[in-house]
Amino acid sequence: MSESSITERLVVSLRAEIDGLAPGDRLPSARELVRRHGVSPVTVTRAFALLAAEGTVVTRPGSGTFVAQRRAPSGTAPADTSWQAVALGDRSVDTARVSHLLGPPPPGAITMSGGYLHRSLQPTRPLAAALARASRRPDAWDRAPAEGLAPLRAVFARLAAADPEDVLVTGGGQGALSMAFRAIAPPGSPVLVESPTYPGALSAARAAGLRPVPVPMDADGIRPDLLAEAFAMTGARLLYCQPTFHNPTGAVLSPERRRQVVEVARASGAFVLEDDFARLLGHGGPAPRPLVADDRDGTVVYTTSLTKPASPSLRIGALVARGPVMARLRAMRLVDDFFIARPLQEATIELVSTPAWDRHLRALSAALRERCAALAAALAEHVPGWRVTRVPAGGLHLWVETGRSPDAAEVSRRYGVAVEPGQDFFAAEAPGQFARLGFAAAAGLEDLAEGARRLGSATRPDA
Repeated sequence: MSESSITERLVVSLRAEIDGLAPGDRLPSARELVRRHGVSPVTVTRAFALLAAEGTVVTRPGSGTFVAQRRAPSGTAPADTSWQAVALGDRSVDTARVSHLLGPPPPGAITMSGGYLHRSLQPTRPLAAALARASRRPDAWDRAPAEGLAPLRAVFARLAAADPEDVLVTGGGQGALSMAFRAIAPPGSPVLVESPTYPGALSAARAAGLRPVPVPMDADGIRPDLLAEAFAMTGARLLYCQPTFHNPTGAVLSPERRRQVVEVARASGAFVLEDDFARLLGHGGPAPRPLVADDRDGTVVYTTSLTKPASPSLRIGALVARGPVMARLRAMRLVDDFFIARPLQEATIELVSTPAWDRHLRALSAALRERCAALAAALAEHVPGWRVTRVPAGGLHLWVETGRSPDAAEVSRRYGVAVEPGQDFFAAEAPGQFARLGFAAAAGLEDLAEGARRLGSATRPDA
């Protein structure tokens, strides 16, 4: 009898034995099967390999061979998971506003959506060198402190004009927002937000069980008079705002209003969650001091990130807070994920400690300024019916009043340019028709000009 026939006979015998076992049960050892069936060890090895290939068994080196989980036969009804709808209740996580920020544009489309730099604007070589240097440190894979490595906390403390002891390193800006919303406000409570505002903040607030309440803005940022009314009417204990290079409008809160916003919140017994995501995305000239820098009573909880000016995968940010709220944030860090991966923190320290980082920031500032002006000019030429609300002094976007809002999916499909519809940036009804157009994610100035031409085609009356 041939070796293949002997192997097939053993496989048939083992299948019959497996039918009487449960998933996870251990099969007899190879030595036992050799003795029982009078075959060679090679035959047993081949039989187990055939059964493993068809998914009948799982072999774990050093432990043995076990019955695998049984797959449903083809043609049978799918598993019924409908019971989970009752168990999970009526709480849901809204991803509609943020999923398009991460998804790839249609093939061939010009990208004017999203909030990250094009690869040509990222410091890829300094990042690679920093990661290589960090990996060679003898303690690179040791456990990191829950609050973050001291040199990295010092970096963020300088950005916020704060004490390093008040800094908690986080996994990027979005993670910081999610943590802060859950730490500061109880589920079911209102949270005041600028109108319009960052869609990721709206999603994070709702995922934390909060109810975003819009507070109108004008050219100088959020209106303190309406903010005071909103605190009084809602009883909110938290305001989320972006005082510097606001997303999406690019507005910078005026000096007088910066003081008023903190005073209104303090008088209401509320916190201000200051999102300073664009501090390192200025187009030239100094950025105003963050709110937290002049707050000594712990009213302001500050967050920023190095992700935007570096790379989408450099998920490193920070929260700055004082008093019991920082104790709660630290406790949530321990419960959530213990600490941020040390190699990533070490690589970030290496990156921002070199002259290459300063050179990158200067080059990025000039590139963003040039791209912003080029896109604004191209829109004025090709889409005269749209009004750029302001040419910002920082950030990655133009906020455009469109007169009629184009359907983003239709524009992307028919005209090959990815834009973001304005309604996603409002917590309630939008006061008009808007769109956010990014100038940092496209490949270059030619793409921005071509994108504007395509938008002009998309918005013509006969389109």
